Amino acid sequence: MPVNGVGSCTAGAEKTLSTDAAARAACDLRGVQGIGMCDGPPAVFTTAQLLGTGMSRAQLRTQLTAGVLERRRRGVYTGAGSCPDASAVAAHGGRLACVSAARHLGLWVLTADVRTHVWLCDGQRTYHPDACECVEHWDDGPLGAPGTTPSMPRLLLQIARCQGIEEFFVVLESAMRRGMLDEQGRRWLSRRGNADVHEALSLARDDADSGLESLLRWRLRHLRLPVRTQQRVVGVGTVDALIGDRLLIETDGVDNHDGASHRHKDLVRDANAAIWGFVTLRFDYAMIVHDWPLVEAAIRGALATLAQTTGRGLAPNRKPPRATRR
Repeated sequence: MPVNGVGSCTAGAEKTLSTDAAARAACDLRGVQGIGMCDGPPAVFTTAQLLGTGMSRAQLRTQLTAGVLERRRRGVYTGAGSCPDASAVAAHGGRLACVSAARHLGLWVLTADVRTHVWLCDGQRTYHPDACECVEHWDDGPLGAPGTTPSMPRLLLQIARCQGIEEFFVVLESAMRRGMLDEQGRRWLSRRGNADVHEALSLARDDADSGLESLLRWRLRHLRLPVRTQQRVVGVGTVDALIGDRLLIETDGVDNHDGASHRHKDLVRDANAAIWGFVTLRFDYAMIVHDWPLVEAAIRGALATLAQTTGRGLAPNRKPPRATRR
């Protein structure tokens, strides 16, 4: 039975859901850097849609024979080479939902959940076997074509109910950065969200440069530290986060910091920062997502050391270069 608007099917029969799970999982890390899972919208078509473009039934059969289109169930097709989630939704019935839809829209997604999330409304039915791996999201939203996704507020609410508040906050800031959530959408979420959603909405900003930065700010909120993101520091450049006056935090995603040349640039930046009295801490994806106690302990320790050396808490013992919002 659905819980909070989210239900799930159990263990797997559709081949694409198991054989392509690794490929979907590999997309999660790229999603942290703001790279979506797919290059375009889900290519899911109904017979009526195809005929409505002027295609004849004979041409439709030709496209199927040539492999340009693939039949997923009666009257529903996908383009050749469609991603596993689009193919699974076409076979299952409904539309992409939750984190599956977020990936398709190019939003930051941190979860390792590789199941296909499907949005179903009253009056719809499923076509997959009972043992499929799809996660069903049932709600009272409007019906729509198979290739469409929920509105951004509804998608975010699905994520909050299904994946939890941290995933919600990461996707929320990604949507805000890309201008995909307006004030009306925020009010819609506020009316339907719980206390955690309200807190996330009040904290969210549109200047985060990656999902790791968003997660860092969310997990540090209870420490009530002065955290400023995307600050430009003279002599150093733009840093991911500045805590207080002296502690620089860099969140190193794989795409931006792998390789000897990137490593050298990072070391040069850190050395320049040290000249001006800054302390730099660097954390990668695995540390922030999977080893947070170590990250928090390192930040606490660095702040304690700075407090001892300056004698004035977070304030420096000499004026550092100006830090400004990028």
